[in-house]
Amino acid sequence: MIIDTHCHIDLYSKPNSIISELEKQGIITIGMTNLPSHFRMGYSHTRNLKNIRLALGMHPLMVSSHIKEIPLFMEYLNLTSYIGEVGLDFSKEGISTKNIQLDIFERILNAISNKKKLLSLHSKNAEKEVLNMLKKHKIKNAIFHWYSGGLKLIDEIVEAGYYFSINTAMIKSVKGQKIIDRIPKEYILTETDGPFIIYNNRIVKSSDIKVIIDFLDKQKNFNQMEKQIFENYMRLIKKIK
Repeated sequence: MIIDTHCHIDLYSKPNSIISELEKQGIITIGMTNLPSHFRMGYSHTRNLKNIRLALGMHPLMVSSHIKEIPLFMEYLNLTSYIGEVGLDFSKEGISTKNIQLDIFERILNAISNKKKLLSLHSKNAEKEVLNMLKKHKIKNAIFHWYSGGLKLIDEIVEAGYYFSINTAMIKSVKGQKIIDRIPKEYILTETDGPFIIYNNRIVKSSDIKVIIDFLDKQKNFNQMEKQIFENYMRLIKKIK
């Protein structure tokens, strides 16, 4: 069974077609949102679906310009067990809003610290800070989406019990392959981060995750990665039910 733990369904050109395709193919998908207002728009379209779950998000690169949506985030918090995309971004694009990002992420983690939620995390150039804040607030269930930090920090993230979601861009880069090699197979999940990745000269689809699984089978020398990923995912899901 294919699992896409990080897909921006609402940002595809035809979201309803994507939803129908995912349901027909039986692909388990966590749909990310970048703002609470986006979650509000998509909630009615996904709430009764079998395979798709919509996550409540507040993207770190958007918090500064949409800080007025924080009350909406808190209002919708009880409508879903899935939180994402949230986190920190201290890259060149996000460093100027570092302080406001830290403040909002702190407020988000504080609000969910005693609740059964599953987080999908943005952590570009802020991996250590994200990890420390997760541990501070005793967050139990989290996935580092498209991790690009240091190799040694992976060991600390795994020790804390957190997971990593792998996409097609990661398996094609040398750095990505080194990162994947470092992650124990018991802590690997799959994602597309669609529509932000181009695969085979087109926008990536959740069905392309089969290519990731084939890569993992070879790299990990373990021909049951699809089953392993499903078990990893279910381990997380059981914690939020």
